[in-house]
Amino acid sequence: MDSLFKICAVEYMLFIERQLLIISELPTVTKFLVTLHVNKNKTNNMTIENQIAVAALAAIKELYGADVPAKMIQLQKTKANFEGNLTLVMFPLLKTSHKSPEATAQEVGEYLKNNCTAIADFNVVKGFLNLVIAPAAWIGLLNDINANAKFGEQQVTADSPLAMVEYSSPNTNKPLHLGHVRNNLLGWSLAKIMEANGYKVVKTNIVNDRGIHICKSMLAWQKWGNGITPEQAGKKGDHLIGDFYVLFDKHYRAEVAELTAKFKEEGLNDEEAKAKAEQESPLMKEAHEMLVKWEANNTEVRALWEKMNNWVYAGFDETYKALGVGFDKIYYESNTYLEGKKKVEEGLAKGLFIRKADNSVWADLTNEGLDQKLLLRSDGTSVYMTQDIGTAEMRFKDYPIDKMIYVVGNEQNYHFQVLSILLDRLGFKWGKDLVHFSYGMVELPNGKMKSREGTVVDADDLVASMIQNARALSEDKMNKLDDITEEEKNEIARIVGLGALKYFILKVDARKNMLFNPEESIDFNGNTGPFIQYTYARIRSILRKAAAQGITIPKTVAANAPLNEKEIALIQKMNDFGAVVAQAGIDYSPSGIANYCYELTKEFNQFYHDYSILNADTDDEKTTRLVLAQNVAKVIKNGMELLGIEVPERM
Repeated sequence: MDSLFKICAVEYMLFIERQLLIISELPTVTKFLVTLHVNKNKTNNMTIENQIAVAALAAIKELYGADVPAKMIQLQKTKANFEGNLTLVMFPLLKTSHKSPEATAQEVGEYLKNNCTAIADFNVVKGFLNLVIAPAAWIGLLNDINANAKFGEQQVTADSPLAMVEYSSPNTNKPLHLGHVRNNLLGWSLAKIMEANGYKVVKTNIVNDRGIHICKSMLAWQKWGNGITPEQAGKKGDHLIGDFYVLFDKHYRAEVAELTAKFKEEGLNDEEAKAKAEQESPLMKEAHEMLVKWEANNTEVRALWEKMNNWVYAGFDETYKALGVGFDKIYYESNTYLEGKKKVEEGLAKGLFIRKADNSVWADLTNEGLDQKLLLRSDGTSVYMTQDIGTAEMRFKDYPIDKMIYVVGNEQNYHFQVLSILLDRLGFKWGKDLVHFSYGMVELPNGKMKSREGTVVDADDLVASMIQNARALSEDKMNKLDDITEEEKNEIARIVGLGALKYFILKVDARKNMLFNPEESIDFNGNTGPFIQYTYARIRSILRKAAAQGITIPKTVAANAPLNEKEIALIQKMNDFGAVVAQAGIDYSPSGIANYCYELTKEFNQFYHDYSILNADTDDEKTTRLVLAQNVAKVIKNGMELLGIEVPERM
């Protein structure tokens, strides 16, 4: 079955099951069906798939005297080499009909043709009933699409479940890099997709603002910074602090190399000498001493920590704004780790965890087929798992969470497997069902990124270069636009550059590692963001020309309006949007949305190549095509919005 129609149940099964409750109280299913279809216009309140499904259930009842579950009605797109639009699969119904696939299909087909206004004709190919949809049904569907500004998306209500999406999770010792870009774009898009599936959504960030890595940057600034500020350096705060993190590592490596040589001279082998050097490094010892002081709330260390972190936060905010992402609530590990320690101690008192002889606290997960997991070190300090438990506790107090989605790289798969068990053990209702949206790493043509060595692709530099490249590549197109200002050129370049970046990243299955090549992303042809954006802008140009000619686009198209095969294909493709959105919510997959937008764009361009809109042969054709174009643009815009991508009105 076509992947889009595998989930037709998502769109219509619940509806059908509700209708079956009504049907059971009526003398016959037929009575219900007649009532439902007495007026052709009323059928437009349901999708074509829904109409067929309800009619098919009625057919089975009338023909074979049996009620069958809604899941037995399996619809898929008709294969291109057969006549028809949708195909009803007969094989699940043969035990009910007690007839051959061909005979069953013929009888059901005749019933549908006579009783379902959406069906114009049918043909049978073995166990497949190919259904030809009536033109009026397609027009009805087009009118439904036209009437709904958010067609294919579910409305969020006061009773909607709440999903929390955690993403970004930066460290305050360095600026955001390409890996963070993928994380933020995925997180933002997932939040939009969950909202489009009827969830209330809270977008959240947990900032790693404590630990030895933070102290490394702080110590380096103390030793070699000479009191420099971001303003004095002419740099964003996160960049400045990142420089000192790299500087610490440079001095530390030199120190370790010197000590290693010394210990080798004293008779240790290479491995022993290096291990001892790392242990004896004065610089690292000093960093650890600073961490101890921080844990002890040393006034001087805490003041320095707060000052430098505020520099970093200001830098992060600029980057988030440039990327077009944000958060409803930000948590900080400097707060959550204390809550985590309390929660672990509570679990220990209840016998959920064990304390070992060295005073460390562990969770025994051997019954779950895992090992023992450290929760508190022997000195009472917390680990990442403890912090995540504390964060969960704070979030659960703040929000009535029904679904928790963590957007974190696949190197943390085991961590979240353990976290799920621990949260469930501690009584969090969503613990066992937490979603770890595990995504692959972003790799460069020359290998992996390394923060300590300063070999990362900086997020700010990346955004700036994408916008610059977009400006250069689209200059010729923009110069052809009437009365375009320099400001508008810059805005178009921003939209196109960021669109190229976001689409390139989001069109890839997030669970796979990806190779990032920015040069491939900015192209006005092929499966790229700019190709989709350009098509949207082209449609908007057509609509502006229509308005200039005094053409008013109607709210509804006449039921007898002319339709050709490519126009029907466009309507059918737009109708797929709801199924695509639903599937993206099930799979947590922005790539499904991205690839749908590309397919719809490609479908429209093929239509536009073959048929004129404003120079159509008749006014009726012109009207239908304008309504079609208007809604293609709407669906493209809404789909791209779910990816966090803007579309320009002209380019």
